[in-house]
Amino acid sequence: MGHSQAEKAQNRERILAEASQQVRRDGLESVSVGSLMKSVGLTHGGFYGHFESRSALLEEALQRALLEGEANAQASGSPECLSDIVRGYLSRTHRDARDSGCAMAALVSDVARADDGPRTIMTRYVESFIAAVAKTLDGDEERAIVAVSALVGALTLSRVVADPTRSDAILKVVRDHLIALEPEVAP
Repeated sequence: MGHSQAEKAQNRERILAEASQQVRRDGLESVSVGSLMKSVGLTHGGFYGHFESRSALLEEALQRALLEGEANAQASGSPECLSDIVRGYLSRTHRDARDSGCAMAALVSDVARADDGPRTIMTRYVESFIAAVAKTLDGDEERAIVAVSALVGALTLSRVVADPTRSDAILKVVRDHLIALEPEVAP
């Protein structure tokens, strides 16, 4: 019985990991239960032994994608320093990491059209991101809202623009402007 439960937990984890990566790469509506289950080597019928519905899976996959994106961002620089956050977030590496980068930027349009579940989940992460940036701006929430909006917007636009030179320019211009917002440290 323990082996069966452990195997079930491993299968659920594989499904969730694949769905999380897929929603970041292709969007919330890209997830087909049949294709997802096939991609992890399981049958379509087995899905409902792990999740009560496709909507429940999508909410968990979104939550996972947002957590992973947040963890990747924290690993890339000091969260106490706006310039570190900005340089990591508005980098070519982050722009090109569509399936492992910030889920907020990848899914903002999808979640805006979704029902309350995904919107509630994303709202928590938006608020957390604003609060983290506000800490680097001496608690100035208004400037933090501007900064987070610029970060997510610039990353999203840089991923949309087909011309690599123009995409790089979007990252650089917004990066330079946001770094200028950072309070000067007293000597």
